[in-house]
This record gives sequence, C-alpha cells and structure tokens, in this order.
Amino acid sequence: MAKFSVEDKLRAVREYVEGHDSKKGIARRFGLHPSVLKQWIDLYRNHGKEGLRKRYTNYTAEFKLDVLNFMNDTGASPYEAAAVFNIPSRATVNKWRNAVDTGEMDALIPKKKGRPAMKEKSQKPVQAKQSNESLQEEVERLRMENAYFKKVECLSEGKGSVTTHLKAQVIHELRHDFKVVDLIQVAAIPRSTYYYWIKHRERPDKYKEAKATIAEIFHEHKGRYGHRNIQIELGKRGIQLDPKTVLKLMNVIGLTCRVRMKKYRSYRGNVGKVAPNVLSRDFTADKPNQKWVTDVTEFALFGQKLYLSPVLDLFNSEIIAYTVQSRPTYDLISTMLDQAVERLDSGHVLVLHSDQGWHYQMAKYQKALADRNITQSMSRKGNCLDNAVIENFFGILKTELLYLQEFESVDHFLQELDAYMVYYNQKRMKTKLKNMSPVDYRTHVEQAA
Repeated sequence: MAKFSVEDKLRAVREYVEGHDSKKGIARRFGLHPSVLKQWIDLYRNHGKEGLRKRYTNYTAEFKLDVLNFMNDTGASPYEAAAVFNIPSRATVNKWRNAVDTGEMDALIPKKKGRPAMKEKSQKPVQAKQSNESLQEEVERLRMENAYFKKVECLSEGKGSVTTHLKAQVIHELRHDFKVVDLIQVAAIPRSTYYYWIKHRERPDKYKEAKATIAEIFHEHKGRYGHRNIQIELGKRGIQLDPKTVLKLMNVIGLTCRVRMKKYRSYRGNVGKVAPNVLSRDFTADKPNQKWVTDVTEFALFGQKLYLSPVLDLFNSEIIAYTVQSRPTYDLISTMLDQAVERLDSGHVLVLHSDQGWHYQMAKYQKALADRNITQSMSRKGNCLDNAVIENFFGILKTELLYLQEFESVDHFLQELDAYMVYYNQKRMKTKLKNMSPVDYRTHVEQAA
C-alpha cells in the first residue's frame, strides 16, 4: 500500500465528512481499502488532525490493559478501541487481545528497543533476579485480570451492562484462585460493596416481580422507554414505585434506554414564492386538523438514500400521512399532501407549516394548498427552531428505530418504518398527552366533547 502523508489522509477524511462521496468511492480514488479509510475517519473524529500522524511508541502493559478493559466493559471492537486510544492500527489491538486469550501474558510487557546498556558484572545477577520476580508478579496480575474479565463476559452474556452486583459475584467465584483485595481493585468497586453483596446475597429479593415487569415493559417497547415512562407503565399495572427506584432496578438488571444520520437540506434559495411565518412558533392547537407541520429527512442505508416526508398534527403529535422515496422529487411532497387532506372535513381552517425547501416554494404546491383552503406558513431562513416539533419527531424516529435496530435490507427497513409509525401513533405514550398515545388522546378528547 502506498504511503500517505497527513495532508493526504486529512483530504480523504474531509471529503467523507463533508459528504462529497461515499467511503467506497473515496477509497477507490485514493487507492486504499475502505477499512483503512474508516480507521482514518474514526481517528480524526476522536483526536483531530493529530490522530492522522504516524507515531512510534512503546506501549506500556498498563496502557494495553486499559485498552482491553475498555473493550470488555463497553463491547467496543478493535476498530473502535484503536480510534478512541489513538492507536494507528486495529491489528495492534488484536495482537494484545490474542495474547490475553491464549494466556501469553508476557507478550503484553513491552520490550526495550535498541542495544542493551552495558552493566557491571557484579550487578547482573541481582538485576536479573529482580527482573524475574517483577515479571512473575506482572504475569500473575495479568492472569488474574484475564480470568476476571472472562468470567464477567460469561456471566453478563445477554444481561446488558455489567452491574456492581455482577462484579461482586465474579469476585466471590474467583476468591479461591486470587486474593480478594486484588480482585476488588481489578473490578474497580468499593470494598464495602463486595462485602455488602456477600452479606445480603441469600436474602429474598422483594423487587423480583417488579424487575420481571420492568424487563417485560422494556423489551415490549424495544428499549425505547426510559425509567420515567416505565414507572408510569408500572403504575398502570398496579406496581407503584418511585422513578429513582425504577432507575436503580434497571441498573441492577442491566437495562439502559437506548436513546439522535443526517438531515436533508432542501433549501436552494428562492426558487418560488416564500410564504410568511404564520405559525410563529405557536405549536399549540385546540383541536385536530388545525395546525400541521411537515419537513423532509434523509436516511442512508446499504449504499442507498431514502427520503421521508411526513405531516404531523400539532394537536396531538399524530403522524397524519407520510411518503418514502429514493429521490427527493416533487411527488414525494404532493403524494403526502394528497394522503393527508383525505383526513379533512369540509369547512376546515388549517395552517400547514414547513421550512423554505424548494418543494414548498413551487407554484403547483402552493396552488394545491390554496385549492383546499389551507393557509401556508414557512419558517424564517436559517431558523430551524421555527419548525422544532417535526425536527424533534425526526430525532425520536432515528433514535428509536434507525439507531436501535439492525436491518437486513432496505425493504426490511421500510417494513420496520411502517410498523414504527403505527407504534408511534397508537401505542407510544407522551407525557404532554396525559400519558396517552396520539390516537388515544384524540379519541379521548372527541368522546369528551
């Protein structure tokens, strides 16, 4: 592989960061493998330009263990660990991990480079003895850490994060092979925590039922609910707990709310008539179909781009209609509008707000609104907060669907997107809607009227 200067690496990284081309396209032009470009991008994001410089260093055993411990604690890959710790190659990290897995602990101890310094003959036996003893101590410590992390990995499999109770359990199981005081240091927990666990481990768990219900609610909503929403759901099921207690129990059983891709910028200057900001950040509505907001966002999956155009009712945050296409053409907007207006009754008074995207400036879009007696409103140029509600919905959508799940194909993503829209409208509760879903809240208000 050709050698690249820091400027070459920086130019390739910036082309990707600024969205000029895909990783494969940039890698092809620079004559390198996409994985190498990915490593440059990760190093640049974590350490800036300095991360792209070639370094010659001799890593200490402590540093190597820090890297391996980070991977064990967070589940990071060698790629990610190399980027975080500013290590030029993931192969280096793989070498350290393989040394621990195969029990070759002395491979982690750095070898001094260059010709050894001349020593007096009388000092050699003493120094050799001291070096051998320190080496044995280091190897023993590494053996203990290896046993500890393997046990943690075994016991935590499928349980999410590593809790302090799980660490205490690991120490208890390894207490016959290693000193407890040393294991406590490796686990990085207070000594009192370990002995508290020992004292209370046989006591019946009074939160056993609550933990099972918390896990059921968490997985039912695919990790989208945090401890506050779970506390509300528990109350609906007859289990009354304080939110802080719910958070504590979630930490004990290793559950964490997994709760923001790129926004599509459709502004092309003034290509038509810009409407005034009628909405003026008044995001409240007294009844359904009084104020709607809309926008377009972009997804990049499997080397393809998809564009989503939804319309949201400010009365109850319900998604009225949405369209998805592989190109952001005008019919992405017009089809969405045709679907949405089917919800309107005669004699309605509706404001439809958007940004100044070129779709919304087109004469035929504005005529379609006027023909349906819909007042058009637009955000001011460069003021994304003027359309904050739909922006917030995009954040929720990407957090709870895009970043939370893995997809097998674009078609699989579209199926999950349709399912999520049903979930969002009909099941996902919102605090401002009195802990009801958008559809439940609308139905409740209509029945009370």
